[in-house]
Amino acid sequence: MADNAAPPVTKSAGILFMTVLLPFGIGYYMSYLFRTVNAIISPQLVADVGLTPGDLGLMTSAYFFTFALVQLPLGIILDRYGPRKVQAALLIVAALGASLFAFGNDAITLAIGRGLIGIGVSGCLMAALKANVLWFPKEKIPLVNGIIFAFGTFGALSTTVPLEILIQTVDWRTVFWWLSGISVVSAVLIYTLVPEKTHTARVAVAGQSAFSAQVSDLKQVYGSAFFWRLSFMVFLHNGVFLSYQALWAAPWLRDVAGLDRSGVAEAMLMFNVGMFAGVLSIGLLAERLQRLGIPTVVPAVVGIVVSIVIQMMFASAWTAYPAILCLVWGYFGSSSTLAYAVLNQHFPQNLTGRVNTAQNMLTFIAAFAVQWVAGVIIGSYAAPKAGFYSADGHQAALIVFICIEIAGLAYFLWPRRRGDGLP
Repeated sequence: MADNAAPPVTKSAGILFMTVLLPFGIGYYMSYLFRTVNAIISPQLVADVGLTPGDLGLMTSAYFFTFALVQLPLGIILDRYGPRKVQAALLIVAALGASLFAFGNDAITLAIGRGLIGIGVSGCLMAALKANVLWFPKEKIPLVNGIIFAFGTFGALSTTVPLEILIQTVDWRTVFWWLSGISVVSAVLIYTLVPEKTHTARVAVAGQSAFSAQVSDLKQVYGSAFFWRLSFMVFLHNGVFLSYQALWAAPWLRDVAGLDRSGVAEAMLMFNVGMFAGVLSIGLLAERLQRLGIPTVVPAVVGIVVSIVIQMMFASAWTAYPAILCLVWGYFGSSSTLAYAVLNQHFPQNLTGRVNTAQNMLTFIAAFAVQWVAGVIIGSYAAPKAGFYSADGHQAALIVFICIEIAGLAYFLWPRRRGDGLP
């Protein structure tokens, strides 16, 4: 069994930043670029290829479907082969997908390319978190994880105004050729710069292959009461947070707050700025609190509680300063990213890949469920006029989700049996 103790830091912080955080951070930055790029290029794409709305939906869902599909096997592969080799190989798949997408002249080709991209970037975050556990001591995990999340948030910011400016001078095919090339560069950086961490592989029991032994280790994850207590709270909150960041916050700003397109864009920019600041500063705060004996789960829970309070302000149609409301939601909502650090500190090091991907898959399932259910609830109310949704529908959806999040929070905080305490 692999050693569970915190890995000794044999390299300086500067070297670890350049050889671990930076290469994997660039990979996660690419993941967010690929995730959000279609929002800006879709008008060009539809006009050039002649896509119907159904075609556009198929192409988008291909990315998310393949991304979620590979999460559990990805965890096993990461724990078996290590993040350096796995992520370098996956980014080559992303580059191939981006190249095929750039060539695409029909919906099927574009969907296949988009699906390959989803596979290629499916490990960008999980590989980075695994590498952090391998190379940094446990007390540094909240901080270094926060740095990785900041790279991703910066990727989301890059696909707003900067990409909008770029797309005025080049076509969407050129953008994807560039993304393909950058993916190759990112793969090379990871493979050449990241040091290999030697570790003792899990010893299989008699008559059991190493791979089947790793699969059997999933029982330690899914059989853990602590995993489910934390995961229910986190993925229920993340499902709402990510769904509103990606889709439903903008209609609320239009339909309830009464903002025009420019105002909505500025408020959503503030949302992402708040998240960017949150993943950096909250991770740093968690590290400082650990030195005082306060476990990482405490700021995670506090942040989720504040996030729910902010959602209540959205539900009550508090519209005096909607951009500020988005800013603080982005900030405190990002605190749930500390869950990865909490799980990494709770489980043995040889299980971190599977633990992280198990949590990540639940988050993606919740996010898609919330997006769909929100649409059903909002759509069940009569629209006040064409192109707008009912403010009552927005309120009803938020109330439903807030109640579900509170249930998840209560489940985590409910008195637990001895031995299932906080890490």
